[in-house]
Amino acid sequence: MVLFVIGLGLLIGGAELLVRGASRLAGAAGIPPLVIGLTVVAFGTSAPEFAVSAQSALSGQADIAVGNVVGSNIFNVLFILGVSALIVPLVVQRQLVRTDVPLMIGAGLLMALLALDGRVGRLDGLMMFGLLLAYIVFQVRQGLREGAASAEAPAQQEGRPTGGGQLAMNLGLVAGGLVLLVVGSGWLVDGAVAMARALGLSELIIGLTIIAAGTSLPEVAASLVAALRGERDIAVGNVVGSNLFNILGILGLTAVIAPDGVTVSPAAMAFDIPVMIAVLLACLPIFFTGYRIARWEGGLFLAYYAAYTAYLMLSAANHDALPAFSAAMQLFVLPLTAITLALLGARAFVQRRAQREAI
Repeated sequence: MVLFVIGLGLLIGGAELLVRGASRLAGAAGIPPLVIGLTVVAFGTSAPEFAVSAQSALSGQADIAVGNVVGSNIFNVLFILGVSALIVPLVVQRQLVRTDVPLMIGAGLLMALLALDGRVGRLDGLMMFGLLLAYIVFQVRQGLREGAASAEAPAQQEGRPTGGGQLAMNLGLVAGGLVLLVVGSGWLVDGAVAMARALGLSELIIGLTIIAAGTSLPEVAASLVAALRGERDIAVGNVVGSNLFNILGILGLTAVIAPDGVTVSPAAMAFDIPVMIAVLLACLPIFFTGYRIARWEGGLFLAYYAAYTAYLMLSAANHDALPAFSAAMQLFVLPLTAITLALLGARAFVQRRAQREAI
């Protein structure tokens, strides 16, 4: 219990430091907060995922490495964006819809394609990591161009520090926040596992719930604090950037350092990876409807994460209710949601087209 409470405190404090330092650096360097969220915050909060995946691959536990990446991506979209949108409706920049979300979906499809033979090899990993580096260079260059174009804006000038001391202090806030997030998430997971075992929960249930979500706790803390502080670009960019880093960076580097690459099980190919791709695809119509994530859309995301978790637990326990639950999801809930989102996306597209023609 003590570890759990201390870990939670470190997470909250680390998230506050990280968001504060990152937003100040954005103003100081003339880089939009969205780019900071897509890079520094997103990659930093994915450190626990990398540590777990790399250690698992080196120990020959490839299922944990793959499951960590896939499960974290599902958690990031459905839970983090869901909770953040319920607190404060999130405004989505057009760059995310036009560039970053399609790249995130493309990375998920690339992962599935490379894993068709049951393995993500070292050459595959090198290619994936190279794509991540190219993405980082693209984001930084684009951010610098946008910052230069608005360099004389009063709000931008006010956010700039006047000396090297301020820069060092903001860098220290980011670094300190990342350290607290990583340490805090580890202690929180350890404390939660200890409490779960004391309550008599099985190791499998612990792994499917606490451990899967535990490595994404830094993203949870960073996005929630960013949303509460009004840094909505950082809140959304953190999720999209983390998902890109999880696939291209974590899985790519893990495949490089693992002796024989990363083995992808048939079960992951048959269920978990398709679910991840479906979740990533769900971002497009929701982001597209008015370039915002409304509270009801956040609630929909959370409901789907609860359904996904329930399916995993029923499947693990081989429960009698699993067939009926699966049939309800496949025949009613998922098709109805897909039709609703498609109609909303089509309506938003027609409305924007009519507005352009009127101009």
